[in-house]
Amino acid sequence: MDQAKALALLDHEREAALTMLAALTRDFAGVVDASVDSNADDEHDPEGSTIAFERSQLGALIEQAERRLAEIDAARARLDDGTYGRCETCGRPIADGRLEARPVARTCVGCA
Repeated sequence: MDQAKALALLDHEREAALTMLAALTRDFAGVVDASVDSNADDEHDPEGSTIAFERSQLGALIEQAERRLAEIDAARARLDDGTYGRCETCGRPIADGRLEARPVARTCVGCA
């Protein structure tokens, strides 16, 4: 895969991850803000999930989005140093199809 195409794919992935992270962060802040003035006993509410569960779930999704950003940044660093598209395990080229489907791939299909 040529460098310009790889860069475009990684930039697209990064923008999508940043958008997701911003939305999740807003949702998390909304849940926290909504619970500040509430005197609801969400721990014993039989009507649904607890506020603590929602906070925990959103927190996990935020961590996942942050890890995704770190993977994308690592792939961009590999692109800059000329190792992008090479399997970190066996050193062979990673197929273009795999990189198109998963631009942050570190290994070829055989080693994955």
